[in-house]
Amino acid sequence: MQADFRTAFVREPNSLRHHPALVLNADYRPLSYYPLSLWPWQEAVKAAFLDRVNIIAEYDHVVRSPSLEIRIPSVVVLKEFVKPQKRVAFTRFNLFLRDEFCCQYCGAKGDLTFDHVVPRARGGITSWENVVAACGKCNLRKGSKTLKQVGFRLQKPPRRPSSEEMRNMGRRFPPNFLHDSWVDYLYWDAELES
Repeated sequence: MQADFRTAFVREPNSLRHHPALVLNADYRPLSYYPLSLWPWQEAVKAAFLDRVNIIAEYDHVVRSPSLEIRIPSVVVLKEFVKPQKRVAFTRFNLFLRDEFCCQYCGAKGDLTFDHVVPRARGGITSWENVVAACGKCNLRKGSKTLKQVGFRLQKPPRRPSSEEMRNMGRRFPPNFLHDSWVDYLYWDAELES
């Protein structure tokens, strides 16, 4: 079900559709969970030849040049640690992720837009604290009115998310494709079932 409504928000380049490589930081955690840190196989091979990554898992498929044959990397780990970004960019996608891809007025999932809680016509600003995900129907009904005027209540108050919150939220929405070799690295800190 989540994959159905999420596909409208995720635009994967063609090069990631065939044999993408999961990119891990030097601490063996993904650089990001959502979007999942993936490279096209060509980038992973190039980084390996430039000695910037170690290949820790491979696909069964190979690529060939006139003098070389190499298995396509499925998981690579950076040799140098990249410090995670602390600031979460205020983007439409991150807003939808913060709001769990559902309308903050009625809870509907699917065709989302964003809405200013305090309308711009009434002095509202475009910020984490004043913008929420909204379905088209609720957004149209609310227009430039206040929540009280239309009888709406927010599912949760809008606020600036921390990078850790966004990372954890991203883990709840895995991409449509997860290669078997990635699983051990995506949920390594999850509680094990007994």
